[in-house]
Amino acid sequence: MIPPQEREPRHVPLVHLLRDGMVEGVHHGSVVVLAADGSTLFEAGDPDVAMYPRSTAKPLQATAMARLGLRLDPSGFAIAAASHSGEPRHLEAAAAVLESRGFTEADLGNPADLPYDPVERDAWIAEGRKPSKLAHNCSGKHAAMLAVCREQQWDTDGYLDPAHPLQRAIRETVEDLTEQPVPRVATDGCGAPLFALSLRGLARAASRIATAPDDSPESLVANGIRQHPDLVAGTRRDVTRLMQAVPGLIAKDGFEAVQLAALPNGTAVALKIADGGDRARPAVLAAALARAGVDRNLLTQFSNPALRVTEPLAA
Repeated sequence: MIPPQEREPRHVPLVHLLRDGMVEGVHHGSVVVLAADGSTLFEAGDPDVAMYPRSTAKPLQATAMARLGLRLDPSGFAIAAASHSGEPRHLEAAAAVLESRGFTEADLGNPADLPYDPVERDAWIAEGRKPSKLAHNCSGKHAAMLAVCREQQWDTDGYLDPAHPLQRAIRETVEDLTEQPVPRVATDGCGAPLFALSLRGLARAASRIATAPDDSPESLVANGIRQHPDLVAGTRRDVTRLMQAVPGLIAKDGFEAVQLAALPNGTAVALKIADGGDRARPAVLAAALARAGVDRNLLTQFSNPALRVTEPLAA
């Protein structure tokens, strides 16, 4: 296996922002669409350079935990793979994972935060509530990590250390699913190790999770995401709406405008918008899914009349 190269990405223009027919802004990025057999249907930019997947890594991390023997109901695996909005249902789902193994919010290793969703955050502040660990968008992942440690009888102190048995196992799964060695380890915003990979590797991993047989650990993650897209993101999030619109799709977004998506047949997409903003991300994803064979009528709500996806992605 060859690791992704660590260098400055060679991103290309993917989206033009138009005002009265004139280009006002340009969003650069990279995108890759893999066919069900792993061959490349489309690519633009630099899908093989090393990058940080941010929260798109969560389905991969959840798969590693399932491989370690973690067993949760579908909602538990959905929240384990989530960057949740902090709605009551999200807090309840994360708390249920904690309680199932005898933990409390105090045991979480992620920082305290306000809900990610602006509506939920405003209501939280209006009620005079302070930031909490459970409200952090990664609390479900951390609850699952604690649960795995309890199952494996591992010490929960230092469970976020890259040298901890849990994080070593997650790294091994990431490398297996992506078919690439990890070239660099960083720390994500929630405190968990963040394993660099490439967009092509990320798409390959998403495809393997999406097509896993029903009796596999991977299928526990895929089925949880499919059954509870509202837990993976939130009722006001484009990622949830996308999974509700496209039958069988699994999708996950991440900070810095990273996105993965995979259809039940294994066709998969991974993309990154260079500037890290979310304005262009849904439009590029919709165009990539159309290239992957998804009915364009299912994707119209994710287009923006002010944004024009560049050729040949828009073909």
